[in-house]
Amino acid sequence: MAMRVMDRLEVAGRRVLLRLDLNVPLKDGCVVDETRIREAAPTLRTLVERGAVVVACSHLGRAKGKKDPALSLAPVAPILERLSGARVRFVADTVGEPALRAVGDSLPGDVLLLENLRFEAGEEANDPEFCRRLAALADVYVNDAFGTAHRAHASTAGVAPLFAARAAGPLMQREIAALSKVRDDPQRPFVAIVGGAKISGKLETLHALQRSADTLVLVGGMANTFLQAEGLVVGRSLVEPDLLDSAGGILAAARARGASVLLPVDVVVGRDLDSPGRTVPVDAVTEDEAILDVGPLTRERIAAAVSSAGTVFWNGPAGVFERPAFAGGTMAIAMAMAASKGFTVVGGGESVAAVQQAGVAAALSHVSTGGGASLEFLAGLTLPGVAALEE
Repeated sequence: MAMRVMDRLEVAGRRVLLRLDLNVPLKDGCVVDETRIREAAPTLRTLVERGAVVVACSHLGRAKGKKDPALSLAPVAPILERLSGARVRFVADTVGEPALRAVGDSLPGDVLLLENLRFEAGEEANDPEFCRRLAALADVYVNDAFGTAHRAHASTAGVAPLFAARAAGPLMQREIAALSKVRDDPQRPFVAIVGGAKISGKLETLHALQRSADTLVLVGGMANTFLQAEGLVVGRSLVEPDLLDSAGGILAAARARGASVLLPVDVVVGRDLDSPGRTVPVDAVTEDEAILDVGPLTRERIAAAVSSAGTVFWNGPAGVFERPAFAGGTMAIAMAMAASKGFTVVGGGESVAAVQQAGVAAALSHVSTGGGASLEFLAGLTLPGVAALEE
C-alpha cells in the first residue's frame, strides 16, 4: 500500500499532532516498563530537530471517558524527556482552554504531552466535535501508534482526514513493512506459531495463517480446544466448547492443502498454578489436571521447525509463563526464534514480554508493538488508523 510518510512532510515552525502509543503499565504511579516510550522517543526527537512544535498525545489504560488520576500520563512525561533528549512539558488537559493556551505559548522545538485521551468520551466514540477540537491544536498530523491502528477512535482515524498534511511515523512504517512481508510475501518455509489463552479474538488470523503457513504451530491455552477437537481428553484445561467446530475446521483446511500442523505431543500439567507441574504425553492428561505448558518433546519439534524456516511469525505464549514452572515452552520458542536465520517477527502482547524476559529481542528481525493490530493486519482486515494514512 502507498502510505504518506513523515519524512515528506514540511514541519519546521509548524505544530504537529503526534499520536503515540504510550499505553505503559503503571504501579503506584510509576512506569514499570519503558518499552513503548523508548520506541516513541526517536520520532519525537526527529520532529524536534526539524523545528516542529510537537503536541504529543496517547491513551493509557481504559479510562472510558472519565478522569482517573491513576491513569494519568503525567508519570510518562519525565521518561519521555529522558529518552528523547527533548524538554517535555505535561499538559493536564486534552482539547480545552489549557491545552490551547499551552500550544499557543509554544515555540519550535517545544514538546507538549497532553493528558490521557481516553479521559474524554469523544475519543473512543470517534466524536466529530472532539476530532475538530483535537485538530485545532495543530497544522500537521503524524500517527506513530501502530498498536492502536486497529481502533476507529478519534485520535487514530477520525482526526486524520481533517489534516491535509498527515502521515505515518517511522515506527508505523516499520510495522507495516515487516508485517506486509509476513502476510504478502513470506520467504518459505513459513512457520506461524499461535498461542495464548483463547482462540476467540484470533479466529480470522488463524484462518488466514492456515491458508498461508507451511507449518502452523498451535500452543498455549488455545491449543486445548484444538486438542479436544481432535478427540483428546484435556481434563480441567481451559477450553472454548463453542469453538470446537471452528478449531476442527481450521485443522482440516490446513491439512487438506498440505500444510503441517504441529500440536503439543507432550504437556506440563498441574492441578493448580501453585503445583510444581509434571510432564506427560498429551494423551495421558487426567480429569483433575490442567495443561499449563508444552513439554520438552514439543519444544524440540517447534525448535526444529523454526530452525529450517525462511519466515517465522509468533503471537501468544505456550503456557502460563508468568509462573516459572510453566515458562519453559515459551522461553524455548523465544530462544529458537533468536537462533533462527530466517525473518523472525513477534506479534506484540505477551510474546514481546517473553522475548524481553529471555533477553533475545535484539536478535529478532522485528518485534511488533501491536498485538491486536498485528493480528488484524495479518488477517487482511482494514486497520482504520492505517487506512487514514494511505495515499
